[in-house]
Formats: sequence, C-alpha cells, structure tokens
Amino acid sequence: MDATSNGAVQAKVDEEQARRAKRAALKELNITEAGKEPTNALDSSLKRHTALIKRMRQSLSAENHDQIMKDINSLSLEKYVDEIVGAVVEGISRCKTEKDVWSAVEIISTLHRRFPKTFTPSLIPSLSASLAPPSRAALAALSPEQREKEDAARVSRQRPVLRVCAELALVGIIRDAPERSGGEWIMKVVRDLLSNDPSLSSLPLLLVFLKSYSRPYLGIVPPVSSKQVSSSTEPGTLSEAASEEASQANGAFPALMKEEDELVEKEIRDRFKKMCEGYFDNVAKKLVIEHNRLQEQDRRNHEAYIRSGEIFEDRQQAYEKMTKSYEKLLASCQSLSELLYLPMPTLKTASQKTESIQIGLNNGSSILNGDTDDASASGGKWEDEEERRFYEEIPDLKDYVPRSVLGLEGDNEAETADGKEKERMEKEKVEEEFRRLEEELAEMKIDEDGKVVGGDSRKSQENGTDEDDAEDAPTPTPGTPKDSPSTTPQLAPQGPSQLLTALLARLPDATNRSMIDQAAVDFAFLNSKAARKRLVKFMGQVPKSRIDLLPHYSRLIAILNRYMPDIGTEIVAMLDEEFRYLQRKKNVVKELAEVRLRNITFLSNLTKFGVVPPHVILHMFKVCLDDFSGTNVENLALLLEGCGRFLLRSEETRVPFAKMIELMRRKQSMAHLDQRQLLLLENAYYQCNPPERAARQVKERTPMELFIRHLIYDVLTKKTIDKVLKLLRRLDWNDALVLRTLHKVFTKPWKIKYGHISLLAMLTYDLQRYHPAFSIGVVDQVLEDIRRGLETNMYSLNQRRIASMKFLGELYIYRLIGSGIIFDTLWTLVTFGHPEGRPTLGQPSPIDMPDDFFRIRLVCVLLDTCGMCFDRGSQQRKLDNFLTFFQLYVLSKDPLPMDVEFMLTDSLEAVRPKLSMFKTYDEAAVAVDEMFAIAYQNAGIVAGDAGEDSGEDSGEEDDEEKERGERDEEDEDEQAQLEFPIDERAPSPEAVLLKSTQEHIGPTEEDEAEFAKELAKLVTDTSAESRKIDKKTALALWDTALPPPVVRKKKHDEYDEDGDGGAGEAEEDAGVMKFTLFTKRGNKPQMRQIAIPAESTLAVQTRTAQMQDKVEQQHLKRLVLNYEQREEQEELKAMETRSRQGPIKIRLAG
Repeated sequence: MDATSNGAVQAKVDEEQARRAKRAALKELNITEAGKEPTNALDSSLKRHTALIKRMRQSLSAENHDQIMKDINSLSLEKYVDEIVGAVVEGISRCKTEKDVWSAVEIISTLHRRFPKTFTPSLIPSLSASLAPPSRAALAALSPEQREKEDAARVSRQRPVLRVCAELALVGIIRDAPERSGGEWIMKVVRDLLSNDPSLSSLPLLLVFLKSYSRPYLGIVPPVSSKQVSSSTEPGTLSEAASEEASQANGAFPALMKEEDELVEKEIRDRFKKMCEGYFDNVAKKLVIEHNRLQEQDRRNHEAYIRSGEIFEDRQQAYEKMTKSYEKLLASCQSLSELLYLPMPTLKTASQKTESIQIGLNNGSSILNGDTDDASASGGKWEDEEERRFYEEIPDLKDYVPRSVLGLEGDNEAETADGKEKERMEKEKVEEEFRRLEEELAEMKIDEDGKVVGGDSRKSQENGTDEDDAEDAPTPTPGTPKDSPSTTPQLAPQGPSQLLTALLARLPDATNRSMIDQAAVDFAFLNSKAARKRLVKFMGQVPKSRIDLLPHYSRLIAILNRYMPDIGTEIVAMLDEEFRYLQRKKNVVKELAEVRLRNITFLSNLTKFGVVPPHVILHMFKVCLDDFSGTNVENLALLLEGCGRFLLRSEETRVPFAKMIELMRRKQSMAHLDQRQLLLLENAYYQCNPPERAARQVKERTPMELFIRHLIYDVLTKKTIDKVLKLLRRLDWNDALVLRTLHKVFTKPWKIKYGHISLLAMLTYDLQRYHPAFSIGVVDQVLEDIRRGLETNMYSLNQRRIASMKFLGELYIYRLIGSGIIFDTLWTLVTFGHPEGRPTLGQPSPIDMPDDFFRIRLVCVLLDTCGMCFDRGSQQRKLDNFLTFFQLYVLSKDPLPMDVEFMLTDSLEAVRPKLSMFKTYDEAAVAVDEMFAIAYQNAGIVAGDAGEDSGEDSGEEDDEEKERGERDEEDEDEQAQLEFPIDERAPSPEAVLLKSTQEHIGPTEEDEAEFAKELAKLVTDTSAESRKIDKKTALALWDTALPPPVVRKKKHDEYDEDGDGGAGEAEEDAGVMKFTLFTKRGNKPQMRQIAIPAESTLAVQTRTAQMQDKVEQQHLKRLVLNYEQREEQEELKAMETRSRQGPIKIRLAG
C-alpha cells in the first residue's frame, strides 16, 4: 500500500515537471521571437482570412489547432487584428479539456509573436472584461431562481477563460512588468471574483483554478501518504492528519525544482496562498453557521411535529431547500479543503438524535407492496425458483476479498469455536422465546368484543418498560438510526471516505443481483468501523418512495452480515426501535403510512434473508395481534404478505406462526372491521397460505388439430397465404375431424390477428372453388354468431362480435355473399329488439339500452369494411336510405361518448363525405317517414293495385332493367312470344272442366283442400318471415316474385284495352279463372298461363280479395273527395265571417 501511494505521488510530480518544462519552453519562445517578421510569402486573400476568423470563432480546440496554425503562418493578417481578437475570445469559451486549453495557448502565442504591439494589448483587456465579476445591482434586480441560473451560466462561460489566462500568464503573454510574470494579474482577477460574493457563486471557479494551477501559483504539492487509513479513523479527520504529517516533516513540502526555475515569483505565491487560505476560513465559518441553522431548524421541525402531529408543507419545503444549500456548501468546502490540504472545520453534532420528520413527495396511499400475483399452491417457502435464488444463493465474501481484509487471518479455529457457541446460544434463546410465545397463546382468550383476555401481566410489563424508555430517552422519529447523526462525510483526496461516499451514491441505482453483490465486495475493501456506521445510517435513511430498493439492500446486509455481524444487529435494532415508535404513534395514520410500509417491508426482507431473528419478527406479529385494530391490521397484512409464507413453511417457525395465524382468523371473524381491512387481511392470508386447488386442465388436441391451428394462427400472412392454401387443400376433407376443426377455425375470426381477418376471408373464397359446402357453412355460422350476439348482448363477447362483423364484411369483399345479406345485417343491427322495428326516443329495449353504443360500433365496422362498395345504382340508394334510418337510431341513444362519436364521424365521411347530419331526433323521424312514404308511393305506382304489400324496390328494379340495356328487352320480347302457344292451349282444360255432373275430371276435393292448406301455410310463413325483416327488404322480396315490369305493364294494358268487352269472354269462360305461373330457368324468367276451376278455393279467395280491394279503393276515393269538399266549405265560411266583421281599420302613428 505504501508503494502504491508513493508511486501515485511520484507520477503527479513527474506530470507537473513535464508541464513546467513545456510552459518554460513556450515562454522562452514568446520572449525571444516576439515581433520577428516571417520569412515566407504571405497570402492576403479575403476568402482565406474570412475562413480563418470563422474557424477561430467556432473553437480554438485541438481539433482545429493544426489548420489554424497553418493559416496564421501563411496569411498576412495585419488588417484583421481587431477581428481576430474578438474571434479568439469567443473561441476560448469553447475549450473544455486540458488539451483544448493548451491548443488555445499555442495559437495565442503564435499571434503574439507576430503582432506583439497590436494583438496582445487588445487581447488582454478583452480577457479581463470576460473575467469581470457580475454587477451587484443587476443581480439584485433578479429573483433567486433567475440569479442562480445567471450565476451558473456565468461560471460556465468564465471557467475556460480563467484557465487560458492562467496559462498565458505562465508563458509570458500576460505580464505585470517587463521582467515579471503575470501572477499579480491572475491574483487580482481571482480576488475580484471572490470578493463581495456572499452567495459563493464564484467558488467553483476557484476550485477549477486550484485543481490545475495550485502548484505554479501557490507552491502546493501533494503530501506523501505512507499508510492505509485506519479503521478507527473518523470521517472528517483525514485532512487534519495530513496537515499534521506535513508539519512534522519540518513544516515544508518537498521541493520540485529550484527557485530560479519557478514561473511565478515566491512573493506572489505566498500572497496567493495566504489569500486562498483566508478565503477558505471564511467559507468554513459560513459552513459552521449553516450547519447550526440546519440543526436548529431540524429541532424546530421536531417540536412542531410533537405539538401538531404534522409538519406543514411550507416548513417542509423551507427545510428541504436549506438542506440542499447546506449540502452544496459542504461539498465545496470539502473540495477546497482537499486542494489546499487544510483541515475541515469541526461541526457540532446534535445533543440528541435527529428528529426531523421527512414528509415525502410521494402521497400514494397504496398499502399493498409489490406484486399481488396469486401464490402457487406448492408447499415451498418461495413462490418460484427466481425468488429462491435471490434469497438463498448469497455469495461468500471470502471468494472475492482477501481474508486479511475480512479479519479472518489466524483466527480460523477461534472463529469456528465462537461461531458454534454463538449459534448454540442463539438457538437456546429462540427456543426460550418460542416457549414463552406458546404459553401466551395458550393463555389467550377472546371475549365477545374481540378483545384478548389473559396474558396481560407480560403485556403491561412490556408497555411499562416502553413507557419508561420513552420518558428517559428523546422521542425517536421514523427513518432515523439509533446513533446520533454525524455530519456528512468529509472526503480525503482519493481516500476510503471518498470512495465510500461514491459507493453509497451508487447504491440507489443497484437494482439487480449482480450490481448489489459487487457493491458488497467494494464495501468489504473499505471495511472499517466508521464505514459500517455510515452504512447503517444510510440504510436508516432510505427514501419512503423507494420501497423497491429494500430487497436489494437486504441482500447487501445479508452478504456483509456473515463477516460483519454488527451491521445486521444495528440495523435490526434500529428497525425494532422504529417499529416501537410507530406503535406509540398509532393515531397518526396518514402521515406515517409510508413509514410503516417501509419499516414492515424492510423487516420482512431481512427475515427472509435470516438477518432478523425469528423470535423478533414473531414478537412484532404478536404485538400487532394484541391490539387488533387500526394501523395494526394493516401491519399484520404487510407482515403476512412480506414474510408470512416464509415463516409458515420454515421448520423452526411453522408451529408458533400457524397458531398466531389461527388466532388472527378468529379475531378477524369476531372484530368489527371495515371492508377495506377485511379485504387486506383476506388477500394477505391467502397469499401466504393459498388454498389447495387442482391444476388447470389443458385441453388435449390431436396432431392434426394442432397443425391446422398452427397454419391459421401462426403461419398465415400475406406472403404465406398461397402456401397455407395448398397445405389446407392437401388435408383429408373426407375426415369428419378435419372438417370439424377447419369449420371451428374459420368461424372464430376473433382468435387471429385483426389484420389477418381479410386473409381468412380470402382463404374461404379460394376454398369455395373446391369445397363449396364448406364455405356456405362458414357463412351460415358467421351470420348465426352475429344473430346470437344481438340476442344475448353480453359485454364479454364484444370483441368476438366486432371480429365477426369484420369477417362478414370481408366475405362480401371476396364475393362469398351478396349485398342483400349485408343490408339485411345492417337493418337488423338498428331494428332488432325495438318495438315494430323502429327505435323510439324514451322507449328503451332490454337488449339495446340507450346507453349501449356497441351496435353503433358494429355498424361502423361493417361500413368501414365494405361500405365503399355501395357507391352507384340501386345499392347507393339502399345505403342512403339506411344511413337516414341509422341517424334516427343514433339520435335515439344518449349523447355519444367521444370515441364513439369520432368513429361514427370517420365511418360516415368515408362512405358519404357530403352527408348532412340531422341535429335532433324529430328531424331524423320526419326524414325517415318521408323515405318510407316515397317507397310506398313508388311501389304503388309500379304494382298497380298491389297496395302496401308491394315492395319499394320496384322503382329500383326499373333502373336496374334500364342499366341492363337492350339485351334484357330482347329477352323479354322472346319470353312474351313464348306465351302465345300456351295461351292457345289454354282452352284445352276448359273442355275437360265443362263436364257432366256425374263425372268430375280434375283435382279432387281432397287435393284442393291439401293445396289450400299448403298455400295458407306458405302465406303464413311468408308473412311471419316478413315481420322479422324490415319493410324495405320485404318489398324487395315481393318484387322479385313478380314478372319483369315490361311484361306486367303489357298485361295491364291488355286488361285495360279489353275493358267491358271482356265480359262476353268472361261468360264463355265462366267456369275457369286464368293464372300466370312465373318460373325461372337459369337467369331467364318464363311464364305460363294455367286455368283453375272457378269454384276452387284459390279462385274464390282471389276473386273475393279483388272485390275487397276495389271496394276499399272506392271508399278511399270517397273519403278524399269528401275531405276536399269539406275544406272548400270551411274556406268559404271563413271568408264570409271575415266579411261580416267589417272593414279593416288602419291606425296611423304620429
């Protein structure tokens, strides 16, 4: 160790000598060659001069050094000296490292040698202005926050300038006199910066200056360290010890060189050193004052907490601000002490324990800590293997640290004997404690109020002891260690104290096993009594909001506790004392909630590492169980969650802890707890003692099922769809298992990615060519799923319903279904479950409530998928009509949520960008009524006397016929020509029907009755089915059952032309009624005329219906005419009344 320290000092001495030689050589060059004219030809190009000045403004760092030096030696520069001065000052501010600073010094030296009378006299005042102290009047006008920002920016600007000026004074550019260095100039600049600076904002500049130039300007060299810091050395005494050692060495540091070789005069060095030491004394005095103020504020905070039970926010913020300022000042004072090798001032410690109550910024009220996953049903101590490794696989420091560092050298036998003896005594102590606990549990009884009866003597004795201790000692506060707080550690140069500070600063970031294990090894190398005390204090000051650090800190303590048992003992004692304090402060619930959480969590983790003795944690559990109310209920829940599973499954604690849990369950059943506390206890109990449950059964699937699912769920993408199709076609489609599996997979689109639903529809379309029945089954199942979703309307199936609707739209895109199914689905979505198929405001449906907007989402999904296809012809009109009704449906709901409104707007803009939205339900209702009125009117015009049963799509069919063009008309003419032979054969059955009364040729009465029965059933089914769908679809179905419009029009005209002339023919054919039978062969319609006996049921009913329709039309005609006559009479009466009232009187104003 001695050789290492001496080697480090010698290396620093060698570096300083090398710097001195480099500075001396440059100084000699600046003195001898100043003003010497260059021998080579110089370039006066404006472009190159401008580029040089620009490069200088950017930076004088080592990156630009070579190019700038080359330009200086090759350009004339006489006309640009003033601009170069400004560029140099600006470029200096961008020099950050030592190499950059030296590069700037060489560049300035080169310019000084060329222009000593013009460049240098202009540069020095500019540098002096850059290092000028800030104006006090300007700073006084700023707020504290703005002043702090301004000081930080100024220090950042002046730091490189000060370093460059210090070098320039050493190389002979800045000089106090022709034969003197520039030390006086530098000292004056530093004195001006430090004087009149009550906030010590310029202190960082002094620290930067001393780190690099304490040797040439102050004559300070580092002392030789000859031994390792003792384990008994207290923090803050290392600087003092170094100074004493230096004083013992004849009061002088070892000289590096002769006096004549020094770059700064001895007189200036002494004055400079004396000035810095005086400044350090002032800083030390201010540090002591701030320390005392902080201690006083700490005491006041404690008194305020004792009086009111809380610390107000403004007081807490003021304390935090003062602490931050004090820590910053302390760090600066320590750095200054190390650079000047002066002892730190003695900071008075508090006469009692630190009693500040830190109210954290994290106000989370969560009681449960960490993950709340259900514990497994296994019988082990740990929930999983990872947790077991974390708590049981602890590294041994002997494998990483020399035995001498751990204090094990030569003490193996004694250590073994002591360890066995200690283990035996500990075991006896634990057994004794268990015996006493069992006795107390046996004596305990519970009265009717849930109070514990029995065992009061010991409890009262413990309470009396606690009260005596509370009277004798000052009241401790949570988060504070047992020992009185020492000052923040004072760092020695590269000493163990500084390394320990850095180690403790790294601990909050050590959030994994490897980092915390490495921290334990690093601490072992810094092991000392003072270091262990600092570690214990650090562990007692864990922020309340960093509960996640406690398991890792507990692991660190467990690793160190094996060879440093005092760490674990002191931390356990500190946590035990904090637990007792919290028991006395049970009434302070909200303010100390996070402190309780931290205390119990820390104890639980240390228990699982074996640091906390079992009897200690069992005693704490018993204390909470004795007073089963208030915060103790939460403490019990935290203990059960933290270490309950471990204690219940450990051999030595299983029996007593099981009895305690049983007692807790009994008290819980009899106590009057609120719902939150009951929930906490139940969760904690089942987490530490989960109920036995059977393993979840995994569904077994055959290899073929797994292969099909793998193809659809994993392999199917745009790039692999052809491969998947080929593999599916190779399957055995005659196998019922394969077919059933494929049907399940293809009819459950919610199990694949939403973006792959279109690929599933594409596969269905491709398979239709080879297996049409399969595709039909898929479509039927999807429609059935949609219908079942409307009937059940379960929230848990919403995602499935969206996927099914998306799949239906994709099936239409790939032509597996027609537009009729899409429109049927759309109309079903907005009408199903509503009275008469019309949503009405104020009449909610049990399966479609006004606050249920999911059907709107389904409509939007379907429109987004295939709505863009309905943009022309009859489909466009159908979609327009549906959108009108859809707006009525939307307005019948409650006000839409924002996400549903945005989805609706986007969907409607995609299909109908210029659609005008209705504002109220009444407007939409009027529009819907007009839409249906127009549809009925069009149906009446086309269908003649068909009445309301005619479909509104008749007009749309006319347009479709027009779109088909002349080809359709020719087909219809051919169809009409085919009817004439049928008409010529029509009288043939008449001869058969005009039979004698004895012989009946034709259908028998039984056949006619059966025919009438089947026809009535058909009409009933058709009417029932028509009620299930909307009127528009019904009209379309009716229209498709009629002959083409051209043929109907021709027949209607023939009937009108016959008029009354047909009466004679009717008499001839009185026994027969002619009907037209409409059939299709392929896509071509065909018609035949058949003769039905006039006395048959069908003929009688048809004739009766025609007569009823004619009578009804005549009745409606009379009503309309009577209504018009009545209106004319009322208008005439109104005119007569006005005429009898006399002339109109006009009054002129003014």
